[in-house]
Amino acid sequence: MRHAGNPTPEDTQAPVATVATVEPHRHDTIDRAFHATLGSLTGGLSPMALATAWYDWAVHLAGSPAKQAELHEKAVANAARALQAGATCALAPEGRGCAEMAADRRFRSPDWRQYPFNLYAQLFLLTEDWWNAATTGVPGVAPRHEQMTNFAARQTLDMMAPSNFALTNPVVLERTKAERGANLVRGLHNLLEDFARYAEDAPPDTGSYEVGRNLAVTPGEVIHRNRLMELIRYRPVTETVKAEPLLIVPAWIMKYYILDLSAHNSMVRYLVEQGFEVYMVSWLNPGADEADLSMEDYVRLGVLEALDVIGRAVPDQKVHAAGYCLGGTLLSIAAASMARDGDDRLASMTLLAAQVDFTEAGEITLFIDDSQVAFLEDIMAEQGYLGSNQMAGAFQMLRSNDLIWSRTIHDYLLGERGGMNDLMAWNADATRMPARMHSDYLRDLFLDNLLALGRYKVGGSTVSLEDIEIPVFAVGTEKDHVAPWKSVWKINRFADGENTFLLTSGGHNAGIVSEPGHPRRQYRIGAVTGHAEEAEHWLAHHDPVEGSWWPEWTKWLDGRSTGTRPALAETLPALEPAPGRYVFG
Repeated sequence: MRHAGNPTPEDTQAPVATVATVEPHRHDTIDRAFHATLGSLTGGLSPMALATAWYDWAVHLAGSPAKQAELHEKAVANAARALQAGATCALAPEGRGCAEMAADRRFRSPDWRQYPFNLYAQLFLLTEDWWNAATTGVPGVAPRHEQMTNFAARQTLDMMAPSNFALTNPVVLERTKAERGANLVRGLHNLLEDFARYAEDAPPDTGSYEVGRNLAVTPGEVIHRNRLMELIRYRPVTETVKAEPLLIVPAWIMKYYILDLSAHNSMVRYLVEQGFEVYMVSWLNPGADEADLSMEDYVRLGVLEALDVIGRAVPDQKVHAAGYCLGGTLLSIAAASMARDGDDRLASMTLLAAQVDFTEAGEITLFIDDSQVAFLEDIMAEQGYLGSNQMAGAFQMLRSNDLIWSRTIHDYLLGERGGMNDLMAWNADATRMPARMHSDYLRDLFLDNLLALGRYKVGGSTVSLEDIEIPVFAVGTEKDHVAPWKSVWKINRFADGENTFLLTSGGHNAGIVSEPGHPRRQYRIGAVTGHAEEAEHWLAHHDPVEGSWWPEWTKWLDGRSTGTRPALAETLPALEPAPGRYVFG
C-alpha cells in the first residue's frame, strides 16, 4: 500500500545526470565532512537535535504565563529556603536539609555536614529542584523534547555540582591538607596521562588483565571463520553433555568475553561444567572495509551460518540459542525468519537484557531521532564505521555522576587510580560498528520499530515475532540503563510459545555476570500467563529469591532438553585455539 509522502519505485528512478543533480552531491560531501568534524568534538552527539528540543521548550515556556507564575512562586519559595539554610547550616549543621543531602551520593560523606559545605550542597539541590520544575510540565512541548531538555539541564547542573571542585569539596580539601597537595600533583599526572592516551588513540590501561591469559581462557577451539565472525566450540569437561548444544550470540557492540571473564565468573565455564556443549559467536571488530555489512548480513553470516556449522558438528540435533543485548535482538530476528520459513532447528531461545520493541527503550532513545541518526550517518560515511569513542558519549552521559564526575573527583582531585577488575578491563576493550549495519539498526529498529510492527524484512520478506512458538526465557536487570527491564519484558507480548521471565538485581552487565556466590544478588522468576499480562502485575506476584540466577536458567534449559549424549573431544577440525583472532581486533 502506498502512503502519502512515500515514493513508489517509479518515483525513485534515477534522474538523468545533469549539473543540477551533481551539485547537491558536492554539497552533501561538504556537509558530511563538517558533521564528521563536529562529531569528533561532541562524542557523536548531534547539537542540532538538542537545539531543536531547546527551542520547542523555550517557545512554549514563553507562551505559558501560568507556568511562568508557577516557576516564579517556586523561585521565591526556594530563595526563602536558601536564606533559612544560610542560618541553620551555620548554627545547626545536622538540621533541616541533611536528609536530602544524604540521599544524594555526592554528599553522603560526613564532611558535607560542616559549614559552609552543607550550605553549598543545599543551595545546589534547591537549584536542581527549580530547573527540574522548569523543564517539565510546560504545556505544548513534545514529550521527547521535554525529556531531552530536562536531561540537558541535569547534565549541565551535574557538571557544576560543588563536589566537582577542589575548593568546594570538603573531602578533597581535607585530603589536600593531609597530603600537602600531593594528591593534586598525582591528579595532574593522571589527567595528562589520560589526555596523552586519548590524543594518541591508544588502548586504555587494563592493568594485569589480558585476553587469552586471564580473560577468555575457557578451553576451546575456533571451528569456523567467515568475514564477520568466528565460531568457538568449548571443550566439554563432563563425560556426557545435554543432547542439544547451546549457541550464544553476543552483541557486536561488545567483545564476547564478557560471558567468559575470569575463571570464577565465566558464564561459559559454568555452562560447560553443568554439562552443556557451548558454542560462542566472536564478532569481527569492523573497519572501513566492512562498511557495506548490513543487519541482514549479521543474521545470515552470524546466526544462521553458526547454526549450519553446529548442524554439521552435531547432526540431527536441535539447538538452544541465547542472545545478549543486541545479540538477543539479532537472534529474535533470526528466530522469526526461521519460523516463517519452517526451519525448526531451534529448541529454545534465551534473551539476556535484549529488546525487540523499542518504544520504551530508556533514556538512550533521547539520542536517537532523525537528526541524530542523520548526523551519525554523515560521520560513518566519512570513515566507514562508527568508532567506540563516538558511541561512548551518549552512554556515559546516561550515568554521568558514576562514569564521569565521580571518576574526575577520584582520579584528578583525590589523585587515586581506581583498582582494575575483569569487568572494567572488558568494558575498556571497545568495538566499532559498520556504517550500513548501524544505520539499518537505528532507522529500522529504534526509529521505525519495524520488528515490533511486523514490517521488518529478512530475505526480501517480512518476519513476525508472533511466529516464534519455541520456549522463550527472557532475563531483565533491575538497574539496566541500556535495556530497561520493562522493555525487555515486551518479548512476552509477541512470542507465541511458553514464555518465562526472570528479573535479576544489578545492571546491564553486572546483572548478567552474576555467578553463584556473588554477594547481594537476588532474582524473581516465573511463567508469563499471557500476552496481555502487565510487567507490574508479574512483579507484584513473584517474590525475590536470594542468589544467582544462573542455576535457574540451566535448570530451565535442562527441562527442555531431550536427554544426554556422549561428549566428543572434537566435532569439526579446529582452525586455532580459543579465543581466536577476531577478539584481538
